[in-house]
Amino acid sequence: MLRRHARAACTALVAAGLAMAGLQAGTATAASYDQDPHATARSAASTLGVDATRPEVLRAMERDLGLTRSQALTRLVNEAEAGATAARLRQDLGGAYAGAWVDGTESGRLTVATTRAADTAVIRATGATPRLVGHTLATLERAKDALDRSATADAPVRYVDVRANVLVVEETRAGAGARLLGATGVPGSLVRIVRAEEAPRPLYDIRGGDAYYMNGSGRCSVGFPITRGTTQGFATAGHCGRAGTTTTGFNQVAQGSFQASVFPGNDMAWVAANSNWTATPYVKGSGGANVQVTGSVLAPVGSSICRSGSTTGWNCGTVQQHNTSVTYQEGTVSGVTRTTVCAEPGDSGGSYISGSQAQGVTSGGTGNCSSGGTTYFQPLNPILQNYGLTLKTTGTDPGPGPGEPQPGGTWTTGKVYAAGDTVTYGGASYRCLQGHQSTTGWEPPNVPALWQRL
Repeated sequence: MLRRHARAACTALVAAGLAMAGLQAGTATAASYDQDPHATARSAASTLGVDATRPEVLRAMERDLGLTRSQALTRLVNEAEAGATAARLRQDLGGAYAGAWVDGTESGRLTVATTRAADTAVIRATGATPRLVGHTLATLERAKDALDRSATADAPVRYVDVRANVLVVEETRAGAGARLLGATGVPGSLVRIVRAEEAPRPLYDIRGGDAYYMNGSGRCSVGFPITRGTTQGFATAGHCGRAGTTTTGFNQVAQGSFQASVFPGNDMAWVAANSNWTATPYVKGSGGANVQVTGSVLAPVGSSICRSGSTTGWNCGTVQQHNTSVTYQEGTVSGVTRTTVCAEPGDSGGSYISGSQAQGVTSGGTGNCSSGGTTYFQPLNPILQNYGLTLKTTGTDPGPGPGEPQPGGTWTTGKVYAAGDTVTYGGASYRCLQGHQSTTGWEPPNVPALWQRL
């Protein structure tokens, strides 16, 4: 575990640019999947605010992904539609679903895997490419859960590689992966063991990405500004502090204190700020510019993702796997997302943002920004849900005012919904397609990229 002190540099990881956005005309798309394909395409891109992506996000994608500005925008738009299509197919394929990913190019072409041959026609009808595989995603994730319960730091990382339809175990000591399989009884046919030269470690180190100090010494980074009732503060990494740890801001002025923290297990925490600090809907971008946050829809595997850090600046990469488990020396952290974005010590707690969509807070990683590396982030939605926090976004949502009751039903603003959740709204029932925190303007009938009418 690396802890930076007051004079040491830290990184706030603001990721930018991963909206799971809608495919344009002429590109393989899920347009045929809905009665009104044009409405769906507009909804996916506009709902996630792709057209409002900040220039510094696009410049970072140009530099790190070799894209022009036009190509970067097109990729963001296409990735959003792919994400919406994948979410719908996951619901329809049920237990046969085996994962989905985009191809990492401007086209954002979507592949969806299934174990059932009859599903290939259904997948192809949406414009996606079907892949017939041997193991369902549920089977591989159950095996990963079994390994997580017995894992040590000698086999520190475990994740499902949906492209290869295999459970990957990274080992830092020869034989550790095989011993883990032997201890748990997980079949070797489900697993690929790879050698990792370096074990992940937490990257230590009210606008997302700004530095803050714990108890006047150690340093981390603000993840995302939040509110909880009338209290303002921010979400960050759990390994940065424990409940009661006091914080000062980037300017060394008294800021607040940790209200709750989990690490290991997860890597989540939140800090309540005093009345001198005000939460804003921004994370710190390139050159200190503000990047606006409008929601928290998680991007799909293969999507572009960028970050900003006070140690290493803006860097981009791709999402590799969700629901990864990492065993640090302090214990196992589950449910993190693995990316190719580089980071260095001091980058903990900071913001990953996908276009305008908040993704998560930095947990740890390997490598550096000279030779490249791997990072892991704790997704934001579980933090919001666990602590009852509301992400600060554009157009603060005050909730229904006098004479403006909810129009009947169970859907409500400010709640974190997971894929598969069902609600009623305006007399109709809806199923959540992509996890997010609800806000005014994202009512189920208005956002078919997020909700499917039943």
